[in-house]
Amino acid sequence: MLHYGHLPVVKPAEWHFRIWGAVDAPFQIGWGDLDHLPREEVLCDLHCVTRWSRFDNLFEGVSVQALLRRSAVRPTAAFAVIHGAPDYTTNLPLADLDRPGNLLALKHDGEPLSAEHGGPVRLIVPHLYFWKSAKWVTGFEILDEDSPGFWERNGYHLRGDPWAEERYGGDDYLRMRRGSKR
Repeated sequence: MLHYGHLPVVKPAEWHFRIWGAVDAPFQIGWGDLDHLPREEVLCDLHCVTRWSRFDNLFEGVSVQALLRRSAVRPTAAFAVIHGAPDYTTNLPLADLDRPGNLLALKHDGEPLSAEHGGPVRLIVPHLYFWKSAKWVTGFEILDEDSPGFWERNGYHLRGDPWAEERYGGDDYLRMRRGSKR
């Protein structure tokens, strides 16, 4: 249950989620709308950049792919900045965000997510290190070019693949810091 700064209190009645940017149908939904969307369950392992894993986690939530389809992502889009309360961001290639098994999770192992675990809603991207699964998620900003998030600007890897040990820095990070697109 690592997080930077204070633990935000996100009340479901005040929570909103939006998708905007390189999309043809930007939208915003509140808790009532999200709570009525079809749900999926995903059984997955979690991997933390600090070298621990937790196996066989059952998450329930709304399919990220369904939300992206609703927003009509433009063909030029290739990245997303994930926003979380109060002002957290992380970046993801769109190919990593738009995958089966990624959820806006509302429950973990049958229980509503606690604030410490990112409740009421957190992103789940099980195939990447867990810092990419933003707590207290509030939106996806869809982009044509990559834009590092909070931890990525502070030295974490731009992608975060646990099987490739993409924890910190790397050539992609150095290119982004220099502003090069190669």
